[in-house]
Amino acid sequence: MRRRPNWLAGLGSLVWLALVGLPLYVLLLATLRTRSDYSTEGPLSLPAEWTLRNYLTDLSNGFGQDFLNTLVVTASVVAVVLLLVPPLAYAIVRARGRTTGWVFRMFLLGLAIPAQAVIVPMFYVISKAGLYDHLIGVILPTAAFCLPVCTLVLTGAMRDITPELYEAMAMDGASPARVFRQLVLPLSRGGLSSVVVFAALQAWNGFLFPLILTQSDATKVVTLGLYEFQTEHGVDVPGLLSAVVLSMLPIFIVYLFARRALVQGLMGVGGK
Repeated sequence: MRRRPNWLAGLGSLVWLALVGLPLYVLLLATLRTRSDYSTEGPLSLPAEWTLRNYLTDLSNGFGQDFLNTLVVTASVVAVVLLLVPPLAYAIVRARGRTTGWVFRMFLLGLAIPAQAVIVPMFYVISKAGLYDHLIGVILPTAAFCLPVCTLVLTGAMRDITPELYEAMAMDGASPARVFRQLVLPLSRGGLSSVVVFAALQAWNGFLFPLILTQSDATKVVTLGLYEFQTEHGVDVPGLLSAVVLSMLPIFIVYLFARRALVQGLMGVGGK
C-alpha cells in the first residue's frame, strides 16, 4: 500500500533547515568578505570581493599560537582523563569493598562544586606550586573538574556489561588486567567516546581557568584570544567570525569521528 506523503513533516523540516542554515550562512559568508564590505552591504548580501584574508590575518596576528596552546591543553586533558577514568570506573564496577563505594560518592560530590567556588584557593595552590602562567596550570584543574562527570558516564557504560561475560573470562583464567583490556574497554567504546567528547569540549571552551591562571601571550588560549577582536573603536566582525570558525573546527572533527559511539553511549547502550 502506497503511503501518503507527510507534507506537514516536510514543511517542519524546511523551517528547521532555515533556522539552522541561516546563521551558518551569515557566519561563513562574513568570514569571506572585508570589514568595510560587511559594514556597508550588511550581513546577508553576497561579498563584493571574496577573500580568505581574514583567516590569514587571524593566524598571523597571534591567534595561531592561541590555537596551538588550546590544542595542547585539550589533548592533555583528554589524555589525563583517559588515563585515570577507565581503571577507576572498572574498579568501582567490579570491586565489592565499602572503600570503593565511598570513593565513588566523593567523586559524585564533585558534581555539586562549581569552579567559581574554588577559583581563589585554586589560584593559591597553582601559584605556590610554581605553575602559574604555564599551560600545565590550566590542564590539571580542567582535567580534575572533568573527572566526576566522566567517571559517572563510564561507570554506567561498564555496568551494562553482563556478569556472564566476566564469568566466562574468569573461567578462561583471565586476570583482572586482561579482562579490563580485552573485554571492558572494547565494550565500553560508547562511554569512552562520550568521555572524550565531553573532556575535549570542557578543555577547548574553558575560559575561567585560563583567565585566572595565565597572563602572558605565550600561554593564551582561543577563548581569551577572541577578546582581541574588540577594540575601543568597534569590533572586527569578519575577523572575529573567522576566528570563531577556526576555533570550531577541531571539536567538529572530534564529533565527526566519535558521533556514532557517542550517540550509543548517550542512549545507554554503549556497553552492549
